[in-house]
Amino acid sequence: MVMPRALGVLLLLFLLLLVSGAKDSMNKSEQATNPEEPRKVCLGLINKDIYKPFELENTAQCFTKCGQLSSESCDLGNLRRYWLDYETYMVEKSLMNTVNLSFLKTFVKNVSTNISEDLHFSLSPSQIPGQVTEDKPRFPDRVRLPRSLFASLQGSRSAVRLAISVLNISTGDIFKGPQLSLEDDSSVLNNRLVGVSLGRMRVTGLAEPLEITFSHQRQPPNMTLTCVFWDETKGSAGDWSSKGCSTELGVKGTVCRCDHLTFFALLLRPILDKVTVQALTRISQVGCGASMTFLAFTIVFYAALRFSWKKFQSEDSPKIHVALSISLFLLNLTFFINVGHGPQESDVACWVRGAVFHYFLLCVFTWMVLEAFHLYLLVIRVFNIYFGHYFLKLSLVGWGLPALIVIGTGSANSYGLYTIRDEENRTTLELCWFHEKTAVSALYVTVHGYFLVTFLFSAVVLGLVAWKIFTLPSAMAGKERRQNWKKVLTLLGLSSLVGMTWGLAILTPLGLSTIYIFAVLNSFQGVFIFCWFLVLYFPGPSAASSSGTAQAGQSHTVSHE
Repeated sequence: MVMPRALGVLLLLFLLLLVSGAKDSMNKSEQATNPEEPRKVCLGLINKDIYKPFELENTAQCFTKCGQLSSESCDLGNLRRYWLDYETYMVEKSLMNTVNLSFLKTFVKNVSTNISEDLHFSLSPSQIPGQVTEDKPRFPDRVRLPRSLFASLQGSRSAVRLAISVLNISTGDIFKGPQLSLEDDSSVLNNRLVGVSLGRMRVTGLAEPLEITFSHQRQPPNMTLTCVFWDETKGSAGDWSSKGCSTELGVKGTVCRCDHLTFFALLLRPILDKVTVQALTRISQVGCGASMTFLAFTIVFYAALRFSWKKFQSEDSPKIHVALSISLFLLNLTFFINVGHGPQESDVACWVRGAVFHYFLLCVFTWMVLEAFHLYLLVIRVFNIYFGHYFLKLSLVGWGLPALIVIGTGSANSYGLYTIRDEENRTTLELCWFHEKTAVSALYVTVHGYFLVTFLFSAVVLGLVAWKIFTLPSAMAGKERRQNWKKVLTLLGLSSLVGMTWGLAILTPLGLSTIYIFAVLNSFQGVFIFCWFLVLYFPGPSAASSSGTAQAGQSHTVSHE
């Protein structure tokens, strides 16, 4: 009886060993067929803080693996941290002075803080960075570190260890960031990052900035280059930032000047591509065509009321509405003439077209702020208002002030041909406007600055009017609660008069969606004005007397002409 039991126990042990051996062999087979699966290098944990050549090359594969269409499991934050900490490791822990890999070139040097001149280093992507003399033609890609940077450290140490790296990040998403992810065709120029580091020593607020020169081919006119650095504090996971950096554009190279040390890059971003320009042009043309039609209806409707109702002639509010309508109509007309039609005439004719377009644009801005001023008198300053020749004075400002600005701008020869081109350098939009390069200051002062001042005034007035409308006496509270939608519609109508849709121009840098919204709403401003005019004065003069603005205009601001 003993032998069978012993044999049974041995047989059981043999089966258990056999099964466990089969599982081990299966696990080894799976690891042999897919050795990287359990490691998951692109999660950024396997090679953390390890910077030997094998680990560097292994982690660098994630530059291409971690893309939008890839199924690779990636932790972009960990991977970015790996490369951002690389130079700190080279300065603080590594004994190597150079690293020469296909995607990474690094040079480490001990620098005395008592140097007598600036330091210059070459940044050729195919060679290890090295200290050079200031020979710009020979070294188109270079970095200059000011002597003052090291002099500021003399009190704490006699020498520092400096690391300079050139890193090729390929076209993946690791260093794309939220900003570039939202923009089509945006990229890091040549997929190249330049790192400058003194290890854990944080260097910011330099009195004299360092200079990094990136060489490149001539870029299309509708592309913009911006010097940036990777800001770990921006957003939740970091992003590109230009704070503390300036950009000096050149034909074959761009100079970046920054007041701190970190990883730097040059962003290449489209201003407007061909499809976007054509779409926006069509939207604007359709909207402006509709606006011109309804603005013409507004002018005819006003003329009919003025002819049929004599009391209507003394009201100033409709006169201001019509003056704004006329300026908008003429602006839309000059837009149709200008946009999409290259100047076939001489430079003088193009100068005239640019000046006329500029004049009517300023007239629109001026009459919108005059609408806001008139609204302020009617709703905010209701009592004891009297102006002799009120509308005549407004007309002198509305039509005369823009003329003075255009005369001053034109005397500086600021008008001329303005062209937008696509990536293939093909013309997508051509119009007579300001010169592209010679009149930047005039454009920003007489258009952007003038608009900003008028818009802010109109926005403040509209805010005060909204507060006035929605804070009526308590005796009217029950009735007004039932008519809140009428108050909202009133504010929308007043918004079209004072040009609140133009304020969307401030938001256009946020992306293409805001540009399209601005083009749609702003080009239909004439339609909104017609609807407002119709609500105020149709079906007859009696409707006008019930309008607060019309009644106030009749009672308190009377022109003596």
